[in-house]
Amino acid sequence: MTMKRLMILAAGLVVLAGCGEKEKEFDATGTFEATEVTVSAEQSGTLLRFALEEGDNIEAGREVGLIDTMQLWLKLQQADATKAVYRSQKPDMEKQIAATRQQLEKAKTEQQRYRELVGDGAAPSKMLDDATSQVKVLQRQLDAQVSSLNTQLSTLDSQLSTVDVQKSQLADQLQKCHIVAPQSGTVLEKYAEQGEFVAPGKPLFKVGDIENMYMRAYVTSAQLQQVKVGQRAKVFADFGNKQRREYEGTINWISSRSEFTPKTILTDDERADLVYAVKIAVKNDGYIKIGMYGEVKF
Repeated sequence: MTMKRLMILAAGLVVLAGCGEKEKEFDATGTFEATEVTVSAEQSGTLLRFALEEGDNIEAGREVGLIDTMQLWLKLQQADATKAVYRSQKPDMEKQIAATRQQLEKAKTEQQRYRELVGDGAAPSKMLDDATSQVKVLQRQLDAQVSSLNTQLSTLDSQLSTVDVQKSQLADQLQKCHIVAPQSGTVLEKYAEQGEFVAPGKPLFKVGDIENMYMRAYVTSAQLQQVKVGQRAKVFADFGNKQRREYEGTINWISSRSEFTPKTILTDDERADLVYAVKIAVKNDGYIKIGMYGEVKF
């Protein structure tokens, strides 16, 4: 073999070696996702107000709609009236037993007087027996009145407690007629319009936090040893036509269970059957869209 051929062969080997050692552009691919919440109606009625459009940015706790509350409000007024009736029926125990208590005190005074007279021999013992019997009768009457009044009061208190529970239920139902955003974000979809009749469970709108997004990627068992929660990573949003945008990302979740490689996902080792899902948090600058493909470099 001539020297010229040896030099060409050596140059080719160097090129091949350089290609083999070329660092891969990415370690895994995935799609961008956002935390999405679908808000559904919790009460039935007509949507009196629903000031919301797709693309609107809303804050957590903001009221965006109202379901008709008239029937619930009327029931609440009825419960207030029922409670007032029960309160008016509560007896004044002291006034109810005042007469019997006074008779008992008088009978006890007579009993003591006859006890002294009998002791001095100035009155027969039968008079003391009659006085003692009268005291016992009046005491039983007083005890019976107190027991009856306590039972009546207990029954009315139970009825009042029941009405209070009903009022709490109605107040909760009234509160649920006010449609409130559960989280800050952007309205992704709207499923109902003002004036429609809605029932509990009917989806009204979907809101997603597209400012704080994450990319779900998949890594092999070999790669799993190189990643950990809190680790920084470079994330690339793929806009097509080889146009990419780079972002700083942080791994905030690693699946503890393996799964079969999704058909739409490429890993560093495409032959791997079992992979682990990871989530890389990314701060969106407005260019990343839900479902967009991307790559990650650990």
